[in-house]
Formats: sequence, C-alpha cells, structure tokens
Amino acid sequence: MADLGSSLDRTEAYIQAEGYRGYDPYDGLASPLFRLPVLNRAKLPRWGFQQVVKRLPLQIRPLLGIPKGYNPVTLALCAQALTWRDMAAGEGDARRAEVSRLVDELERLRSPGYSGSCWGYDFHWQARYANFPAGHPTVVATGFITHALFTVWNHYGLEKARDLVLDAVPFVIKDLNRTSHGDTFCWSYSPTDNNEVLNATMKGSRLLAQAVSLGGDAHWLEDARATIRYVVSRQSETGSWPYAIGDARSWADHFHTCYNLDCMHEYQELSGDLSFEEALGKGLKYYIAHFFTADGTPKYYDQSTYPIDATCCGQALLTLIRFGYFDQAEKTAHWILENMSLPGGAFKYQINPRFENRLIYMRWSVAWIFSGLARLELASANQGR
Repeated sequence: MADLGSSLDRTEAYIQAEGYRGYDPYDGLASPLFRLPVLNRAKLPRWGFQQVVKRLPLQIRPLLGIPKGYNPVTLALCAQALTWRDMAAGEGDARRAEVSRLVDELERLRSPGYSGSCWGYDFHWQARYANFPAGHPTVVATGFITHALFTVWNHYGLEKARDLVLDAVPFVIKDLNRTSHGDTFCWSYSPTDNNEVLNATMKGSRLLAQAVSLGGDAHWLEDARATIRYVVSRQSETGSWPYAIGDARSWADHFHTCYNLDCMHEYQELSGDLSFEEALGKGLKYYIAHFFTADGTPKYYDQSTYPIDATCCGQALLTLIRFGYFDQAEKTAHWILENMSLPGGAFKYQINPRFENRLIYMRWSVAWIFSGLARLELASANQGR
C-alpha cells in the first residue's frame, strides 16, 4: 500500500505531539462532579453518566473538567507499534530510545500493592458488573501491556521488558480469583470480582505462555492450559464465543473474538501444545465468515455491522495478519484509511448508520489503529511489497 508509510508517519507524529495523552470513551467519571458525596459511589448515576459521555458525538469533556489522560495501555500499544516500524525499516533501530523510555514509563505506572507487576486504566470506570477505581489492575490491561513488552523484548532485547513480563505472572496466579468448573477454571477480570469474561482469562493464559518462553516455570503452562480448556468448553457449535458467562453479556463481538483467537494461537506457538487446534480453526472460520463486509469493513457484531468501531479496525488488522490473511488485511486497511482517518493523523471513534462520531480517543482509536497499521507495514516489508 503506497500510502501506508506516510499515514503511519502522520499518526506517529500526532501521538508524540500529544505526549501520548488523550480522552477515552470511558473517562466520564474523571469529572470533578464524581468526587462529590453520593455521586462518588452511586452505581446507577455513575454508569449512566459514563454511557452518555461515551455516546455523545460532541466533545463536552473540557466543560466537565475531564483532563486528557495518560493511559498505560496507550503507551504499550505505541511501544509495540514503534517496535514493528523499526522491524519493517530493516536498517537500524531509530525508535529504540523512545521505546525504552516507554518501557520505563510502564514500569513507573504499575499498580502498587499486588503480588506482581500489573496495570489498570488511568480513570475510574463503572462497569455493568463491577466498579474499577483509577489504577485498579485488571488482567485485560495487564495482558495488553505484557504482550507489547514481549514484542519489545523479542526485537530490542531490553531486559526491563522481559523482567516486567515475568514479574506479572504472580499477579495472575496469586491475585486474580478463580471460578472452577471441574478441572477447568476462569480467572477473574480483576482481584475484586468473579466475572467470567472469556477474553480476559485468555489474556492470562497468553501471559503465562510468554513468561515460560522467557525462562519461567514450565508448570505455569498447566494453569494456562486449564483456563483455555474452560474457554473451549464455552465455544458454540458454530465456532463463536460469547463475551461472558453467567450474565446477560452473551453477544459475540469483533475485537473480543480476536483476543480469544490471538491468545489461543500465541499459547500454541509458544508452548507447542496443539490440543486446541480444532477449536482455534473453528473459531477462525467463524470470525472470517461473520465479521467483515464484502468491501473489508470490520463489523462490530457477528450479526450486525454497526457501530463501525476504531478498536475493531485496529484489532482486525492484527488478527488477520497473525493468521495469514494478508490480502484481506490490505483490503481492510484501505477501507480504514479511506473512512476512519482524520486530518493530522488521528482516527474517528465510530461510524453509525445516521452519523459519525469523529471524536478522537487516544487509546481506543488512535493507538489501536496505529498498532494495526504498523503490523501491516511489517508484514508488507516481509513479503517484499
């Protein structure tokens, strides 16, 4: 793609000019209003306000006193993308110093008081089934960050990146709760809940497999294998997965399906355990058949296209390239650059049937698409295109 490199250059410059800071769809509770008595703990007003701010296509955050955030997941996605850009260039490591600085920042931003390295978001977040204060660690944020650190280690050999991956294992093994089902189990989303969220527990399994490949205890793979068996047991006959088990969140959506596929594949590659190949193949077949339109547009749900979402766009590229669907990735990337790009290097949040939400969200939109496009740039370089 002739315009891919120049688009990535603009996005990289935009992110760094913003100092990696920006708004987030879920940052509504960062308003000083929610430090007031009652509002600082009342679930329904908190959740409702957060949803309203998330859905409004008008940027009212400055009026609400919500500052631009500094999210460790943004830093991790960007470190990963910058690493891939250096790998694609093939000559020198022009971004090594910046990636090393981001790793230092990730070390600094760890959530204190837990058994190992772990991370949360930089804003209060009222979920439907849990409440997460700013900095409260989750296996999801931790899994995104350690996955990026694993990429950084594999290219640059930065010891700190390797050490942080290994040091995150005790958080998963000791601090997360387990819901057991026979000889399988599901890790909780955070240390303070018992939600059975499939992509969350899969991120724990991927982290353990990566840590073992870095010299960690081989017995960690037993836990990784047990929780993947749990996820496989929840796969439908068609190959799809629901978001969660035991509550109303039974939908199948794009990026959470990708996370399940990517984590299972990474586990197999690193462990050599191919016992989940059938489930992986069935899930991948369902994903390719149900989550794209004919022109490459990433659908949000398996049964519904809208809202067309920035994270779906970025993550689609990562998963397509992982599984060798290079032509599909190019088609989707072309659609993204034509339809999601904004002047200056940023990207829209969502497209709906009747309107576009053109607000800029650093983690959800810009960093995720930056990562996906950077991975495509590397795949293109490897194929000599």
